[in-house]
Amino acid sequence: MTARIAPALFAAAGYQNDWFDTLREPFMRNAFIAGALVALAAGVIGYFVVVRSGEFSAHALGHIGFPGATGAVLLGLSPTLGLAAFCIGGAIIIGALGRHVDERATATGTILAFATGLGILFSSLATKSSNTVTNVLFGNLLAVSSDQIVVFVWFTLVLLAVVAVVARPLTLASVNPEVAEAKGVPVRMLGLVFLVLMGLVITMAVQVVGTLLLFALVVTPPATALRLTARPLRVVGIGVAIGLVSVLGGLVLAVMFNLPPSFFIVACSFLIWIVVLALTQSSGKRSTR
Repeated sequence: MTARIAPALFAAAGYQNDWFDTLREPFMRNAFIAGALVALAAGVIGYFVVVRSGEFSAHALGHIGFPGATGAVLLGLSPTLGLAAFCIGGAIIIGALGRHVDERATATGTILAFATGLGILFSSLATKSSNTVTNVLFGNLLAVSSDQIVVFVWFTLVLLAVVAVVARPLTLASVNPEVAEAKGVPVRMLGLVFLVLMGLVITMAVQVVGTLLLFALVVTPPATALRLTARPLRVVGIGVAIGLVSVLGGLVLAVMFNLPPSFFIVACSFLIWIVVLALTQSSGKRSTR
């Protein structure tokens, strides 16, 4: 049985001789642009996600966007619009209900469960939602349209503009919230701003790698960068670079072997993390001897 499955897998994932020509197609151009924008946005917000231990919130927002996408299909609207509405709306509700870490975790989990139930309901009602469900769960970068790229550009510009304004106080509030609050920094308001920005990024990232794999862009690159340096600007720069390498390299490999881009994007991000983890651990051991 195994002997029969292996050749079939290799045949399905065979090397494509015309892969370079495929890279020149308009849909690949859209994929490269969208992927680069998401890598940039995720690298910028990812530093704050990791430093603030917001991985669970990032994971939850991705799933909270699920009923938004399926509900939009049910109403004949763009799935991107539905994703954005539910991700940003969920972020605002989580920020408003959770003043403290434990309260925020409870609010996040409760909203996540309710949103997942809505997603199942909307998915069962919308006869055309099967492709949307698959794309939301696993991503479909090759299907990104020109209109979606315009939305991605605006989301990225808003993110960069807001981060440029709140970067210093948000960094202080993320690293040492007690000191920030003592200095008069509006910690709670900044936390809400951060959640909304993360909702924007999650909306973009879901369409690249899906809700189940979005850690590969939002969490893994900045977490890898933090193994190399603790300086915020350098972490952001390295995180963006890792995201770009993962997305662009994953797209090329997907075209070369006719396999889903999400797999290769996640695999590239994972391998970079493993290599950096091994190098930093070995150097740490040498330094302690």
